Amino acid sequence: MTDDVSRRSLLLALSMSGLAMSTPLANAQSAELPDTVHFASRDGRTNLVGYLFKPAAANPGRAPAMVHLHGRRGPYSILAHGRYDATTLTQRHLFWARFWAARGCFVLVVDSFAPRGYPDGFAAGTHAQRPAEIDEVRVRPLDAYGGLQFLAQHGDIDPARIGLQGWSNGASTALAAMATGTLQSVGLAPGAGFRAALAFYPGCGLNDAFRDGYAAYAPVQILIGTADEEVSPQSCEALVADNHRPDNPLAIMVYQQATHDFDDPGKKRQGIPANVAAFGEATKTAAAFMGRWLKLA
Repeated sequence: MTDDVSRRSLLLALSMSGLAMSTPLANAQSAELPDTVHFASRDGRTNLVGYLFKPAAANPGRAPAMVHLHGRRGPYSILAHGRYDATTLTQRHLFWARFWAARGCFVLVVDSFAPRGYPDGFAAGTHAQRPAEIDEVRVRPLDAYGGLQFLAQHGDIDPARIGLQGWSNGASTALAAMATGTLQSVGLAPGAGFRAALAFYPGCGLNDAFRDGYAAYAPVQILIGTADEEVSPQSCEALVADNHRPDNPLAIMVYQQATHDFDDPGKKRQGIPANVAAFGEATKTAAAFMGRWLKLA
């Protein structure tokens, strides 16, 4: 794909999402804000905050939905300056929420960090120092299932068509959440779990929690770049290769020379041609993948 075609694909995706290359605050103020909602994590003690985006147009019957899991920085812009609410969500969260809303989905952006006292998230390279209460493999999947339970009880949402999407630390959470053992640990049958999941540039070591093997109960698509500076694409390729079986619906898409955060719509990341190409391809891959499993129109 040429750079010109990649840029056109990206601009089309941005246009469909309602997100131009401007600041998160300006975008939040120029579009309808999501509803701020509260629901319980399945950790049994944390009351989470979330931001519920509604489908762009009403459709007959119950709608599909997505749960979104933020990365290590949390869901808020670096321009938040202490204001942590729907008006300061990052460009990436706004983009993807509106991307799915344009396709008829409800979208729940889950904030795992602020309710536990870490609204600013964490810097790169601090993984070993992060507190156990935000562990992406053992704790945050319980937040994902809290979000699933919240959406499944919504009268306008089809509980059989709820997908999961995560980025970086949240993508590792998505992988852990989609493991058969995790689903069993929260007492759900496969038909009551997520229908499918997208994991954008996860850390695939998963804190050695799946050293004896990883099995997903529903389709999982990993998307990652070869020039990722925070996590190892080789580790993700190994996770898929080492656990490849017909009954383990785990796949990977690797984008040449794309970096971490390649789908961040901001100028810094989109100033890298490989990221523009990867972003454009990833939107098509994501739309086709969730379109199939959530039966999007």
